[in-house]
Amino acid sequence: MAKNRIVLGCQWGDEGKGKIVDLLAAEADIIARFQGGANAGHTIVVDDRKFKFHLLPSGIIHPDKQCVIGNGVVLDPFGVKEELDLLATQGISHQGRLWISPAANLVLPYHKLIDDVQEQARGTGSIGTTKRGIGPAYVDKVARHGIRIVDLFAPDRLKRRLEYQRVIKQQYFAGSTDERADLDRTYEALMALTDLFKPLVVDVSRLLNDAIRQGKVILYEGAQGSLLDVDLGTYPFATSSNTTVGGALTGLGVGPKAIDEVVGVIKAYTTRVGAGPFPTELVDDTGERLRSQGDEYGTTTGRPRRCGWLDLVALRHVVRLNGVESIAVTKLDVLDGLEEIKICQAYELDGETLTEVPLDLARLNQVKPVYHTLPGWSQDSTGLTAFDDLAPNAQAYLRYIADELGVEICIVSTGAKRQETIMV
Repeated sequence: MAKNRIVLGCQWGDEGKGKIVDLLAAEADIIARFQGGANAGHTIVVDDRKFKFHLLPSGIIHPDKQCVIGNGVVLDPFGVKEELDLLATQGISHQGRLWISPAANLVLPYHKLIDDVQEQARGTGSIGTTKRGIGPAYVDKVARHGIRIVDLFAPDRLKRRLEYQRVIKQQYFAGSTDERADLDRTYEALMALTDLFKPLVVDVSRLLNDAIRQGKVILYEGAQGSLLDVDLGTYPFATSSNTTVGGALTGLGVGPKAIDEVVGVIKAYTTRVGAGPFPTELVDDTGERLRSQGDEYGTTTGRPRRCGWLDLVALRHVVRLNGVESIAVTKLDVLDGLEEIKICQAYELDGETLTEVPLDLARLNQVKPVYHTLPGWSQDSTGLTAFDDLAPNAQAYLRYIADELGVEICIVSTGAKRQETIMV
């Protein structure tokens, strides 16, 4: 029987969730995005075509799949239009199969302005945001003066709410010559989008729950990674939403029984974009090799990613938080050719050995990783589609990870393309 699955990143994002969602979408009827915004970046390679999405569910390139954007997402309406226009140039239509919650809060130009100003004001204490306006949009949502997509269809109400923004955000707007501070311009631009969005807005909670009762299969798609969760991640170096499994329930309006399996996506090593603790970071030739071989540059920002060895301590934390049952391991081929590979299996902190993350996650920048070393392999893994064809040491590396985490491996990615995959 097909399962309703949730796909979650188990590190600091950039784990390759887009490809995994694309693969599992073949077994689903509906793909539902539940949190985050345009700070996410999912890349999918099909044949010689590369698709990069920030807001649309990764399943959108499957022409027979329904796609949903939930209320937990903060939606850049201009970004959505841009992605839909790009899809159209590829001959892919969204008509009759893309649905958006009326309760999704909007990311508007002034949110990006505020994000920019705040990050500059932090100076050396910056948290490395993408400056896409995500944090300020979530702040407005929680403060209960956000603007939601349903407001597009009530022009007078929209105008009043924008005027209120002018009052409460005077420190950013007063005297500004930045066009992002021009709320009249924003209003007119939003009004020009109403015809695009009106047919797409539905009660997402009802749609999904009706679909489940009808026996349809849902694939829930998360953005960023669990270590960036605003409550359970490396706060304050985190995103502004719940990237863990609970975010799917509140971000789509479904109950816990609507999820049958939790699939965690793990890169074969670890990367991070922006500031924040990273115990296994490599600032040497090996780290640079991983960046070069793995093409480790942010889909959203283009910034070079920080690279390091796999961190089992952090992964144990994430597996427990999310109830991860199976993992998809990506970019295994990037490790080809290394003589030895290290895995962090514990931390040292204040003279103690920890096999779990410290109670205060802010102290991650003080821990010293304790490594277990495994032999590498010289055989090329790129494009392999059978587990037994992997080098014996590559197989041993994967089994070690699974055994240490107490999970099964369901997918191994051996390249960027859809077909470069081992289904275990």
